Amino acid sequence: MPTYQPPLRDMHFVLHEVFHVADELKAMPAHAETDADTINAVLEEAGKFAAEVAFPLNISGDTEGCKHDVATHSVTTPKGFKEAYATYVEGGWPALSCDPQYGGQGLPHVVNQCLYEMLNSANQAWTMYPGLSHGAYEALLAHGTDEQKATYLPKLVSGEWTGTMCLTEPHCGTDLGLLRTKAEPVGDGTYKITGNKIFISAGEHDVAPNIVHLVLARLPDAPKGSKGISLFVVPKFNVNADGSLGARNPIYCTGLEHKMGIHANATAQIAIDGAIGTLVGQPHKGLAAMFVMMNAARLGVGNQSLGLTEVAFQNALAYAKDRRSMRALSGKKEPEANADSLIWHADVRRMLLTQKAIAEGGRAMIYAAAQAADLMFNATLENDQASYQRYDNELGFYTPILKGFLTEMGLEAANIGMQVFGGHGYIHEHGMEQIARDARISTLYEGTTGIQALDLLGRKVLMTQGEALKGFTKIVHKFCQANEGNESVKEFVAPLAALNKEWGELTMKVGMAAMKKRHQTIYLGATNIPLLNADIVTGISMMLLFVKFIDLGFVTVLLAHITFSIPYVILNVLPKMKQTNRSTYEAALDLGATPLYAFYKVTWPEIRPGVFSGFMMAVTMSLDDFSITYFTKGAGVNTLSTMLYTELRKGIKPELYALSTILFFAVLLILLAGNVYPGKKRVAAK
Repeated sequence: MPTYQPPLRDMHFVLHEVFHVADELKAMPAHAETDADTINAVLEEAGKFAAEVAFPLNISGDTEGCKHDVATHSVTTPKGFKEAYATYVEGGWPALSCDPQYGGQGLPHVVNQCLYEMLNSANQAWTMYPGLSHGAYEALLAHGTDEQKATYLPKLVSGEWTGTMCLTEPHCGTDLGLLRTKAEPVGDGTYKITGNKIFISAGEHDVAPNIVHLVLARLPDAPKGSKGISLFVVPKFNVNADGSLGARNPIYCTGLEHKMGIHANATAQIAIDGAIGTLVGQPHKGLAAMFVMMNAARLGVGNQSLGLTEVAFQNALAYAKDRRSMRALSGKKEPEANADSLIWHADVRRMLLTQKAIAEGGRAMIYAAAQAADLMFNATLENDQASYQRYDNELGFYTPILKGFLTEMGLEAANIGMQVFGGHGYIHEHGMEQIARDARISTLYEGTTGIQALDLLGRKVLMTQGEALKGFTKIVHKFCQANEGNESVKEFVAPLAALNKEWGELTMKVGMAAMKKRHQTIYLGATNIPLLNADIVTGISMMLLFVKFIDLGFVTVLLAHITFSIPYVILNVLPKMKQTNRSTYEAALDLGATPLYAFYKVTWPEIRPGVFSGFMMAVTMSLDDFSITYFTKGAGVNTLSTMLYTELRKGIKPELYALSTILFFAVLLILLAGNVYPGKKRVAAK
């Protein structure tokens, strides 16, 4: 049977000897009284709950799973889960890092992350019930109305009620702009929500009497895409004015997903049939509010992987010490026994050390992110916008890395644990195959690893003009500089410095390569300009109307003639444009350059030879047109060039003003139609 011991010494080391958390907290008014002894005492008690209450339910909960009653839409959690949750609430654990204004204990986020690490190690499926609640609390705290905060936050903080986030629909997951759930105003400030959601973790259960669902939906006047999404709070039971539970809201669980892992958590299919909800935040701004919960969930999933890594390592280590097989390649290590323990074998030690490195490195990463959250919270209290933005960017940068990297590494650690166990690794009673199944899911939900990569590069690096990345690589750079002469870590410093430099360079290259098509239509679509001839423009009435109101003179006629030469320039520029890598231009835009500056510095040097060549061709053809016609024209033969020459000497006729200007604007209209309308058709087709 598997075992779990809270790694308190390792946690203390990271908190107190690496990050010096207590010293940092002293500078924060809200946490000034939170010293190392307080933190250690809280962690010790949290560890007892994790090891003694949550952990014994892990394998049994996985075996039993959740039960769904189709008739009543109710879900029953595995044996012992409800009682464990009651013990959790009684101990005040849901309130650990919540605002005292709503009944919270006001402890730092970093302490809360320590609590959740141990809970995830002990029983990930059970931990998701209170875990989702904390995300709902943070979203409402940041974006809820005063009435919503007063109604829901005390219940979420105490753990009396739990929370969910309802995003995904059967036809859309990551691309939330496609969601169809509707919200119709009732007229009294509430809305009727109708739609279907899937993959809702802890979406229905019996551990708490009410569930606070945060639901994404569209208002009737919502624009298409992600800009038309609003967020609503939709409770399982409506709440009366006195805080008591009212009528059942028609938001029901219609089924449970049959998953490869986390069987003991209810992953619900939700049908919403005119359920009453209230708007959170501004209309059509729901994603901004929901991202608070989504980011909390992503950090939570990273913490899940840390917890699974730690328990996988502990059990692999215990098995390697106990299990005997053959002799070590370097000779007998335990001569009194008939075989050496697995831990003496080099490959097993390699695997165990890999697990340990992932666990300890992941723990440092999670706690660093939590520390940034505490600093950001403190900046809010002190109204220090600059510091808030700094730590917000830092936390935002960490989030996709922690979710993407730690989940992949957690899966690696789980697989290694199974490998250490050998044949016993895939036997249910040892618990390793359950850890591997649970860890595999972590790489998928709350945004796959690929989605996290897109988020990291697109939002967190390029949208900050590289500042978030530079801030982190600077920390690594300073560390490498400070430890160049440190013999104990010398072998690691040089490779780390090289990787740090490569990270920045590679990120820039990838970012540039990913940005290719934003203005491609404008550049290449210029080929839609036709070679027009004055003879096809014969609208006399239009000419006379134009002449009556506008008099642009010779410049207009000259512009018209220039317009005739545009195609020749394009024919010369177009091949070079097709060869040009537009990534450089778009990267410049993303890094803060104006379109004009980016064009001048990036695009113009590439196309300048083609423009010059086209110009010379246009000049040559114009001269040819003029000279041939001037010296050889017969009666009734004329061209725009000779008309320009003649009228300059004799005076331009008003009709020629109109004709030339109409030509010019006709070309511009055709250019716009050729570029804008096809672009709209492509967008509509997508």
